[in-house]
Amino acid sequence: MPKYISILGSTGSIGQQALEVISWFPKKFKVRGLAAGGNVDLLAKQIERFNPQVVALKDKEKEEELKKRLKSKRVKIHSGLSGLVEVSTIPEVDLVVVSLVGVVGLIPTLSAIKAGKDIALANKEPLVAAGRLVTDEAKKSKVNILPVDSEHSAIFQCLQGEDYSQIKRIILTCSGGPFLNLKLRELRKVTPQQALSHPTWKMGKKISVDSATLMNKGFEVLEARWLFQVEPDKIEVVIHPQSIIHSLVEFEDGSIKAQLSLPDMRLPISYALFYPQRMGKFVLKPFDLTKLKLTFKVPDLGRFPSLGYAREALEAGGTMPAVLNAANEVAVKLFLEEKIGFMDIAILVKQVMDKHKAIKPPSLKNILKVDKWAREVALQSIVHSP
Repeated sequence: MPKYISILGSTGSIGQQALEVISWFPKKFKVRGLAAGGNVDLLAKQIERFNPQVVALKDKEKEEELKKRLKSKRVKIHSGLSGLVEVSTIPEVDLVVVSLVGVVGLIPTLSAIKAGKDIALANKEPLVAAGRLVTDEAKKSKVNILPVDSEHSAIFQCLQGEDYSQIKRIILTCSGGPFLNLKLRELRKVTPQQALSHPTWKMGKKISVDSATLMNKGFEVLEARWLFQVEPDKIEVVIHPQSIIHSLVEFEDGSIKAQLSLPDMRLPISYALFYPQRMGKFVLKPFDLTKLKLTFKVPDLGRFPSLGYAREALEAGGTMPAVLNAANEVAVKLFLEEKIGFMDIAILVKQVMDKHKAIKPPSLKNILKVDKWAREVALQSIVHSP
């Protein structure tokens, strides 16, 4: 029997690569749902190729535009948050790939989990903002959360067959982004175009900026805490510019396991799609160990404070990570619109965090309310670094 798939964020980078992997194995996977933002042209092409039953777009206007394009096609078309929930809860679907951008992925992820669907999670924000709620619901519903991030997929693979109580350290590797070697005065002058030019990975705009500030790695620390149920002091970050070792796990006996591969997101995507099996033969260029030069260094929190602020949010707990996430979403958007500078992103996030007292333990209602509050405060707190 094939595995039935829904993809939230099908026109984004991860969504497109997931569909590419699926297209290689038409007998193993069938697409039943697709959700996109506003790229009607690409979604229409995906519908023609993969023949889903249900699709969704971000708003009513785009929904109507797609309906006009697909007059002869039998597919249910929805929009907005309710549309995302429709796509994530199709009865026959086995696995939902969540590759949305931002906290918008939280409600459909929880809805899919409650409906008994396994989750292939590429959307960081649900675990960042509501890690305990999401993982508790997954336990309750007895579903798998399969990480798609290359780092968390690496950790997940290293932990197969292992006793989680024997974890001594989880070591997240980080490329360092495009500004790894820039001085502080140079960082204040970088442009959105420069921030979008990642040296290793081809990614969407927001995650590219988050990688440049190292906030992305801070989010991954928060994700690792919940995905692998380890205490924050057991999670470390090292800069590894070559992006060959995707992460490591050290055990109490001193053994360290690492997962290595050339940087290609189709590998962690395929691992999540095929789990608990592996995909089989996938041809990459030859992996020559004799030509590898692997280096590591400690992150500089003076130049990249966002990583430190993410740890502060994790230590504060409760609703503070939701504030971190919401403020960062606003700050990144303002930076891409050239309304604030690159270093202002971290300043703005910290200002909003400082105005919030964490609510513990947080309910979904608390998290959504705090998310809205943090966005409003961030927009009112625009500052410029000296």
